Parts: sequence; C-alpha cells; structure tokens
Amino acid sequence: MESRYIKKKALKPAQVMVLSFAGVILMGTLILMLPISSQSRVITPFINAIFTATSAVCVTGLVVVDTGTYWSVFGKTIILILIQIGGLGFMTMTTTLAILLGKKIGLRNRLVMQEALGKFSIAGVIRLTRYVILATISIEFIGALLLATRFIPLFGWKNGLYYSVFHAISAFCNAGFDLMGNYQGMTSFATDPIVSITIMVLIVIGGLGFIVLAELSTFKTYRKFSLHTKIVLITTGTLIVGGFILILGLEFNNPGTIGNFTFGEKIVASLFQTITPRTAGFNTLDLNALSMPTRFIMMILMFIGGSPGSTAGGLKTTTVAIMFLSIIALFKGSEEINFANRRISKEVVTRSLGIVFISTIWIVTMSFLLIVFEPNRSLEALMFESLSAFGTVGLSLGITPSLSIMGKVILAIMMFFGRIGPLTIVFALSNRSNAAGRDLLRYPEGKIMV
Repeated sequence: MESRYIKKKALKPAQVMVLSFAGVILMGTLILMLPISSQSRVITPFINAIFTATSAVCVTGLVVVDTGTYWSVFGKTIILILIQIGGLGFMTMTTTLAILLGKKIGLRNRLVMQEALGKFSIAGVIRLTRYVILATISIEFIGALLLATRFIPLFGWKNGLYYSVFHAISAFCNAGFDLMGNYQGMTSFATDPIVSITIMVLIVIGGLGFIVLAELSTFKTYRKFSLHTKIVLITTGTLIVGGFILILGLEFNNPGTIGNFTFGEKIVASLFQTITPRTAGFNTLDLNALSMPTRFIMMILMFIGGSPGSTAGGLKTTTVAIMFLSIIALFKGSEEINFANRRISKEVVTRSLGIVFISTIWIVTMSFLLIVFEPNRSLEALMFESLSAFGTVGLSLGITPSLSIMGKVILAIMMFFGRIGPLTIVFALSNRSNAAGRDLLRYPEGKIMV
C-alpha cells in the first residue's frame, strides 16, 4: 500500500523539469546577490539578481544591469555556468555526472531525459545524452577558437580567451549575453565577418536541436533523414532565406543601419539580424534605428523561435510547419496531412494547435499586464519586449533596465514559460492519469459552424 502511494505521488517528468529549472534559478539568484558577484562589491537587489538568473537559465539575454560592467569576473562566470546549465538542461547535466560516476540511470530519470531532449522514446536516451555533451563541448570549443583570432588581438590574451569562451557558449546556447559593456551589444563587430559568421553558425547549430544534430552527424543523404529532421531543416532554411531577403531590402538604404556599408557588409549584417531573432539575442545593429517593418519581421521570427529539443525557445519551427501543412491540407480538401511521403498524426496536429493557442493567449495576457504596469511605454516597445522574453531571445529596444519591479517580474515569468514550453507547463499542472479512462466514454457527435 505504501509503495503504491509513493508511486502515485511521484513527480511526473514535466514537473521534474519545471522544478529543476526553478531550483537552478533560485540558486543562481542567491549567488548573484552576493557582494563578490558585482564589480562594486555591493549586494545586488533581489529583483535584479533573479531577473538575471532567470534570463541566464532560460537562455534569453534580457538584462536589467549591463553584463560587461556591472558583474565581476565571478558574477560573469556564474552567469556563464547558468547559461550552460540552462542550454543543456539541468537533468542532462546531472545525468552526465551520474554516467561519469558509473551510476545506473533508472527508468524515471530516463523518462525525464526523454522529455528534456524531446525524444520520441526512452530507447537510446543515454546514448543521446552522451552525444549532447560531447557535441556541445566540441562545437563551443571550435567556436571559441575562431572568436579568439579576433578577440585576443583586441582584448589581450587573458580577456580575449575569456571573451571567446563566454560568447561561444552564449551563442551556441542561444543566450545572447555579451560582455562588450554599455549595452552596445555586438554593434562594433557589425562589419567583422569572422565574429559575425562564427556567432551566426553557433546560433543556427544550437537552434536545430540535438536530435537533428545527431542525425546530421551520421552523414545520411537527405532522403534518409527522418521526417522531423526534414521539417526542421526546410523550415529553418525558409525562415533564414525569407527573413534575410526582407531585411536586406528594407534596410538597404537606411543610413542608421546598413545604408553606408559595402554590399558584402550589408549581406553579413542583414543575415545576422535575421538569424539572431531566432532566440539568440545578439545584435550588431542599433535596433531603434531599424525601420518599423524590419522590427515587425523580427517580432514574427522571435515568436516562431528555434526547433524542439534545442537551446531555443518560441513556438518552434515544427509547430509552425505543421500548422502551415494543415492549412494546405484544408485548401486541398484532404483529411490527411502528409509531407515527404509520410502522414502526420492527428495527435501531433492537435498538440501543435494547442501550443499555438496557449502561447498566443499567454502572450496577449502577459503583454496586457505589461501595458498596465508600464503605461508610459510605447506599445511597440512593450510588444517587442514581451515577444523577446517569450521566445527567450533577449533583444530589446532599450527599455528593460528602466522597467518597474512588476514589469521585470512579468518578463521573468515569460522567460521561464518560454524556456520550459507551454505544453510542459500544462502537463506539469494537469492530472493526465485519468485521461485514458475518460476516453472510454464517447458522446454523440454535435454540429458546430466555424
């Protein structure tokens, strides 16, 4: 009887994920509040510390204090550790530690890892975890080496190496934190191809998802890729190419952004500004100088985000692709949704619809609250901030540091919601154990006009 009670009361994988992220954020907050974490050796206010910790763990990049000048080396290192934990997931880190110590990974931990990595089954989840860690270390190491070729000559060996490692991890984890100081972001590297291209590649790789990366590493031909990988690659490529063409055209003659650049520099800067809203948060251009249509496109890209099982947030590329395929099937009058000679199940379509609906309602609600508590801000700036937090992007029109306490709390909640994911939050709060029993009862079908 007791064992049955314990089993019944055991936490679900979704609940473990939510609590683990919350626990890491709380621990990071307490450490960042310590005087040793700030340059001036003062206690950081709780709201600023928890906002920064949430932004780091949720790999967002929104900041209320300047990362480069406010935090000490210790504080920056704590932020970097939080970014790495947030990007890979707390359970991935703890499982890796257990593997290194030779401990056996139980079924419950495997189920949590399946949820965290977005895998379809628990088969091979430990092997995938090993791949995630090795791939992450390798990719971040290569990225740091490339950035070092530019940062060491500029900042010296010590700072150059630290900056290289920090920005490589921040880029791969799609965090968007930078150490350049004075809220300038990466604007001084707008025309630097090595820094810009390295960060762009790290962002894209980090946003594809570890399952896709694992499949790409097998060097299969496109025809042999899984349906998931095909949809991720096609959707990601479409968003990058489409966004790049639009932003390049809109900003081509804008003197405040790329108007005075050479054609090659315009291509690099426009491509960077297309990729970074996909939950990365770096910027090489002054966002306030961008035209309003460009900022609108960036808000759409922030809402979509990256891919499942990655370090990115947002709706996810597969969700948007499935909704698009559903509309195509509707126009064709087809009851089945097909792609690449495969049929997409109704359960996946229903989940995608749920994600879009819950995310939209959540953004509308939290944006309304943000407007209520920040009545003196422009609607565009608040919506930009809201979508940036939900998509765990980190781009801002410059209002984050001056937000009220309630404004910061709202954005912190949105970052947490965006990183965990709407369905994970719903599953963590809901009781799904009786779902199968309820399905046994079927009522007569009713007719509704839509």
